[in-house]
Amino acid sequence: MCTSALWFMCVSLLFSTTLSCYQCFVDVQDSLRLCWGHILTEHNIRNVDACFRKLDRIFNNNQSVIEAGRVGKGYDKQLKEILDAEILPMAEEMDKQLNNDTVYEVRLQTAADNFIAAASKLPRVSGCFPPCGFQSAGAVYNCITCQYDSCEFPLDCPVTEIKVSENSRTQMWCDVPFSLPNNIEMIWRFAEEVKTQQVDQFKDVTAGMDKLYSIPSTSLQHQGTYQCEIFSVQGSIARLYYYLIGLCIGQQYHRKQVRWR
Repeated sequence: MCTSALWFMCVSLLFSTTLSCYQCFVDVQDSLRLCWGHILTEHNIRNVDACFRKLDRIFNNNQSVIEAGRVGKGYDKQLKEILDAEILPMAEEMDKQLNNDTVYEVRLQTAADNFIAAASKLPRVSGCFPPCGFQSAGAVYNCITCQYDSCEFPLDCPVTEIKVSENSRTQMWCDVPFSLPNNIEMIWRFAEEVKTQQVDQFKDVTAGMDKLYSIPSTSLQHQGTYQCEIFSVQGSIARLYYYLIGLCIGQQYHRKQVRWR
């Protein structure tokens, strides 16, 4: 049976190897206080190990608890507050007090049900928007890993082809379907003639807060790939690419009629 002097060993031996909301937020010492007086009714003996297994079953291996904990960015603090409100008063009450396992079963199951009900009311997230970009607002808390899952998309978006006519006005927008933080900036870059995503082939064109890049009168010299990088103080958020192609009609260039590739 575990004692407070051996609580580090109890963590690895008594809980399952899979984490869950309970282990993410409840200190092991509080769990030892909670389980101190757990009595196996059938044998009338105190058994802390059985109490930890009960916690595993009711919290750590409960898919409803895990799903309730899948909250939006920043709401893990509220998850801890909800669970603390259920567990800490119980730990205080049961510390150094003997209680039958049937009492623990009812009290812990009620605590889990209350956590599920309260946590499920916390804001969820709109999810991830493929196919690209660092989407911190789309992150979801994962009680199995005790951290937020990222959307895990690449920074670079696929190249979008834009077909234009000579002398026409061309507009490209540096925008994404997911929420962006405040104080973002954009850098527009250009790689002449080629269709590419190789960063070293681009040269800076303009920088600032304007999401729109406009070419008043498109000509051959504008053919190539345009890159817009969105970034904040935390770093790059997304890189969008536009490959400008088109058809020159009736224009003589080096005494030949030419078509844009």
